[in-house]
Amino acid sequence: MPLDLHGLERAHRASEPGGYRDADGGHRAAAWHEAVYGRKPYPRVHISRNVTVTMSDGVRLRATVVRPANRVGQPSKAPFPAILNVNPYNRTLIDGFDHLLHAPVIGRTVQTAARTMTRGPGPLTGAARLTRTFGVGLFDVFGINRNLVQSGYVQVLVDVRGTGASHGKWGILSRREQQDSVEIIEWMTRQSWCDGSVGMAGWSYSAINSLQAAALRPEALKAVFAVEGSEDVVRDIYITGGMPSAFIPMWLALVNLAKWVPNPATLLGDLFTGDEYRWLRDRLKSPATEMPSLFWGFLTANDHRIFDHPYFNERSPRIEDITAATFTVGAWHDLFGRSATRVYDQLQMEPGRKQSLIADGYHLDPGCDHGREHRPPQLDVLERAWFDRWLKGIRNGIEEYGPVTMEQQGGGWSCGPSFPRPGVRPQRLFLTEDPSETAPHTRHDGSLSVVPAHRRRSLRISPDLRGAVSRDASQVFAGLPIALGKHFSSDASYQEKGALSFTSEPVTQATQISGQMNLRLNVSTTAHEGIWAVTVNDVAPDGTSTVLTNGALTASNRALDTTRSTYAEGGTLVDAVHFLSRERRLPVPADEPVRIDVDLVPTDAVLAPGHRLRVDVYAASLPRYLTIVPDLIKARGRRQQLVLDPNKPSYLTFLADGELGTDPVPTRSQLHPMAPLAVVE
Repeated sequence: MPLDLHGLERAHRASEPGGYRDADGGHRAAAWHEAVYGRKPYPRVHISRNVTVTMSDGVRLRATVVRPANRVGQPSKAPFPAILNVNPYNRTLIDGFDHLLHAPVIGRTVQTAARTMTRGPGPLTGAARLTRTFGVGLFDVFGINRNLVQSGYVQVLVDVRGTGASHGKWGILSRREQQDSVEIIEWMTRQSWCDGSVGMAGWSYSAINSLQAAALRPEALKAVFAVEGSEDVVRDIYITGGMPSAFIPMWLALVNLAKWVPNPATLLGDLFTGDEYRWLRDRLKSPATEMPSLFWGFLTANDHRIFDHPYFNERSPRIEDITAATFTVGAWHDLFGRSATRVYDQLQMEPGRKQSLIADGYHLDPGCDHGREHRPPQLDVLERAWFDRWLKGIRNGIEEYGPVTMEQQGGGWSCGPSFPRPGVRPQRLFLTEDPSETAPHTRHDGSLSVVPAHRRRSLRISPDLRGAVSRDASQVFAGLPIALGKHFSSDASYQEKGALSFTSEPVTQATQISGQMNLRLNVSTTAHEGIWAVTVNDVAPDGTSTVLTNGALTASNRALDTTRSTYAEGGTLVDAVHFLSRERRLPVPADEPVRIDVDLVPTDAVLAPGHRLRVDVYAASLPRYLTIVPDLIKARGRRQQLVLDPNKPSYLTFLADGELGTDPVPTRSQLHPMAPLAVVE
């Protein structure tokens, strides 16, 4: 659907120029915080860790039910709204987090240490960022949320079929798994402790699961709070640009290993007795779900999980079908960073009923700096306010927060009416051979210019392994590598030694970049496949180069799906969507230039005065982007070249409010996912 940059502005009253204001939520957020951490109507919780829910096909799923309780631990008999969390990470692990964070001495020590970890620059900055998530409510959203339950909610946590203590075969977000979520919701509404209103919450897999279930519109599901979910797992992480991710086999191995850990509450029955023995039989039938087939596909290209395929169609949530009030949390460098803005855009409901919060972070650190001045409330505080509003009908003002709350890279947090920001317009910068004299450490120091290259020249590039020390690596490993130092987060100088680099002139005033980006490259290879990875960076006056966004594409996957791609008025492509299917791959002729469009993760950033924009082009970025063996064989011994040609220029198209580049289309910046009207080549 068209992205209206101004319609939301009319619907949202703001107090500062440009429609953006402080993200801390003001006095309303103070009330939300008090509701979570103040006096509770119920002093304790009652936890049943071995509840069985039988599905329509006879498979038994295991659940934990957490209910409000009195001082002696007896559960209240009153009905309450209920919150569902369905994930494959084994409730034994979730129980461990619950005990860790709420043990009388250990829990206080962990949370105090997490909140006080250093926030300044230094060797522990990355480790501190990851550690602080224990003190800001993330694990309450992920697991047992005692504060929420003590405030008058019931919480239900379920092991996905085939994982944890649940029976059956793990289907990885399959249609049957989605039906399980609907049937669990129906089961919840029949229990005496549920008042008929249900919300869903989760992080990562359980966030995707929540969006999937909401798209099926079960009548009782009124609200969703989803932290770092995805609307397109293919392009986010499975086969970005046609290249598999190192994350997927690692993640599959961890979940498959965890599903073999029996829950202590059901250990004897699961392993040794009666019909409960089915747990063990089901594990033996599928000991390592999808791993052999994925590995075979990687070796041979003979498995559909290596391509965009109907297999994935049933797994990507139909966001446009969701009617439940939906709050999504994302991050620019998340595994699912591409979806961070797309989910909000695809929700067909008024702003306020839908909300989006996006941080300058990764998959494992959401909310790490929340709850401080000029920053958003903690995630558990936002979750509670969201459910209070849409499940209990409490007019607490949460619908007036946001609706788009973003941490601007290079800037701070703000709440506002839309993404992209109002006032940005399509601009273009060309890649030229002229030296910028800012990147002598790279393989080629070129420029980003408002005019194309003045002569034809080919720049050779070959793959290397420097991507293993980069922000690309931090993204694919969910943020864990940021603990290893600045080269994994804020300093791309090591990775850039293998790059063809192109840098703009410094900006003279603060310049906002907001929205989608596309990099058109004219490339050739001596083989029959080309592998390309790119980043767009913010370069400070001292030369520090920080990655703002990234993307990748193999030359054979260059075919565009024009019905899903986004164009500015006038036909300029700003967001490319490629088919990535086996059938739509194109031949790559040897030594003949072809043009590719590399879609970049949408972002929001500000270049401070004196800063520059940089495009880095690589022949590979391992381990973020892997290459299936048949493609690797095709590309064996290749020499890749970026061909700078004034007749077929390479250029970056982006949305900005300054004068970084030219404006190749009329200044109106409405964007449309439709075929181009008059594509400017």
